[in-house]
Amino acid sequence: MAKNKKPHPIFENITITDIAAEGKAIARVNDIIVFVPFVVPGDVVDLQVTRKKSNFMEARPIHFHSYSEKRIDAVCQHFGICGGCKWQILPYSEQIRYKQKQVVDNLTRIGKIELPEISPIIGSSKTEFYRNKLEFTFSNKRWRTNEEIADGKIFETMNALGFHIPGQFDKVLDIEKCWLQTADSNEIRNEIRRYALENNLTFFDLRNQEGFLRTLMIRTTSTGELMVILIIFYEDKATQDALLLHIADKFPQITSLLYIINSKANDTITDKEVLVFKGNECIYEEMEGLKFKIGPKSFYQTNSVQAYELYNVTLNLAQLTGNELVYDLYTGTGTIANFIAHQSRQVIGIEYVSEAIEDADVNSKLNNISNTLFFAGDMKNILTAEFIERHGKPDVIITDPPRAGMHHDVISAILFAEPKRIVYVSCNPATQARDLNLLDSKYKVTAVQPVDMFPHTHHVENVVLLEIKIVI
Repeated sequence: MAKNKKPHPIFENITITDIAAEGKAIARVNDIIVFVPFVVPGDVVDLQVTRKKSNFMEARPIHFHSYSEKRIDAVCQHFGICGGCKWQILPYSEQIRYKQKQVVDNLTRIGKIELPEISPIIGSSKTEFYRNKLEFTFSNKRWRTNEEIADGKIFETMNALGFHIPGQFDKVLDIEKCWLQTADSNEIRNEIRRYALENNLTFFDLRNQEGFLRTLMIRTTSTGELMVILIIFYEDKATQDALLLHIADKFPQITSLLYIINSKANDTITDKEVLVFKGNECIYEEMEGLKFKIGPKSFYQTNSVQAYELYNVTLNLAQLTGNELVYDLYTGTGTIANFIAHQSRQVIGIEYVSEAIEDADVNSKLNNISNTLFFAGDMKNILTAEFIERHGKPDVIITDPPRAGMHHDVISAILFAEPKRIVYVSCNPATQARDLNLLDSKYKVTAVQPVDMFPHTHHVENVVLLEIKIVI
């Protein structure tokens, strides 16, 4: 007979003391760190332990004895359930203070290198409705909240359109209002759900791989363009046309109405054909007099206003005079490359995703930029000594890698290239700090500028300038 598991303990009257990684807060119980979500420093709570290890625990708050003076009310009705915007209960001034601390902690603790004074973080001018892209999931397994279960609420349908519940891959929280994207996004999503329920359209079952409606993507631009992409599991021309026509008629402001048929086991659409139902195949964003083409598969910074601040910091730290050869690593759709091209002799961009490089070329042509050159492929395989010798040693390297940071071979290639300056843009200061330590043999960090792209989350961008050390 199997032994009954010992229940995890409950700790009473515990004071939350600090903010940790991944948006969780910290408490200490018997000198053991406890990570707790949806609380802020100063809260006094009872904690139900959910995970116990030898050197740390995870827990959830089950009762509040008193609230922190720093705590504010969350604006979103879905706070604490959907998993996003975990810092809504912190004033924005406190959010960016903790993000600044996160950058400092990572660079000093992991980087272990000499650092200059770190500049104050650049906060976001918009803290609500700041995203230009959101993706929603259709599911026939609606997540029921603890309150709904306790109240015994009965649902006529378990279909939902919203966000995945953290740790529950097939459960989706039905979203009524999201504070991340403009009103159009909420109205379109809610109308599509209403129509689907009224017309008995099937929502996707991820476990059994069946159902008609799969995912929904909505993209907007600061110029007022609006793209809606409906992803369905199989083709049913009469059904899909009726739904798409309803969307088009109900929302004439949509400038690009697209659909994709994805019958794979996963939600990725990079290898799927995009079909135009009405309007244009793409939308265009503008920044500093430049136009950027955005398709359903394009990468573009999701906070358009703050993207300008990020790119401006990058440009200023690069200290370009117009005579430099610049390598733009992980260039994406060439946004940074095209943004800095007018102050460079030539910009060479490298990116893994071939469709993104096609967009980068289009964006250069769109803006009459002729001094860019783009290459698609695995960074560590393209950026080699032979490539550098063929195209010339760069004066400046700008690198903006994914969260995992740079491959060791890429760092070796950068050290071989010996640019005068490296501008390292990162969405993960921890892996950035690791890479800075590897570059320390030849480079000195001379400037650090954090930028907040994602209010109400723990995520922070950080831009670092490295300058080559003078050998005496």
